[in-house]
Amino acid sequence: MAPTLFHYPLVPMDDFLKHERKERCKLLVGAGVVALLVIVALALGVLLIIYVKRANSEACQEGHRAVMECRNVTHFLQQELTRAQDGFRDAEAQVATYNETVMTLMASLDKEKAHSLDAEKKVEELEGEIITLNQKLQDASMEVERLRRKNQDLSARIADQKDSASSLKDTSSAAAPLLPILLLGHGARLL
Repeated sequence: MAPTLFHYPLVPMDDFLKHERKERCKLLVGAGVVALLVIVALALGVLLIIYVKRANSEACQEGHRAVMECRNVTHFLQQELTRAQDGFRDAEAQVATYNETVMTLMASLDKEKAHSLDAEKKVEELEGEIITLNQKLQDASMEVERLRRKNQDLSARIADQKDSASSLKDTSSAAAPLLPILLLGHGARLL
């Protein structure tokens, strides 16, 4: 085997030192960043431990219980409010229905009042007619009674005259058929 020759380029010393400084700076910056990250992680860990201890403390637990109780009460009150609002809506619907019913009944009552007034007027008119007809009936009854007396008087005269003269007999027989005609004529005039 033949000897190998290693050939290294010649590097000036200034460049080598600059390069070495850069490497050291990078190393220091990297170590600083790592150290900073470790410090931040430790700080966050400590803060997390403090938060967990406080979150699990008795005061925090009581506060959490109070919040849950408030939520439960709030939920219950919301349900009650919803029920009350539903009841109120139902009551409003019933009131509207009752108002419609009242309006219908008022209209029916007005119609019945008008019908009642018409019936009362008709009754008053009929009572007036009845009074008038009763008066006419009384007048007619009195006229019939008067004519009956007159007829009895005439019949009595005729009977008296029959005995007295036979010539008068022809006259009284002619007056008898005239009596019903007179009564009918007088009755028609009264109506």
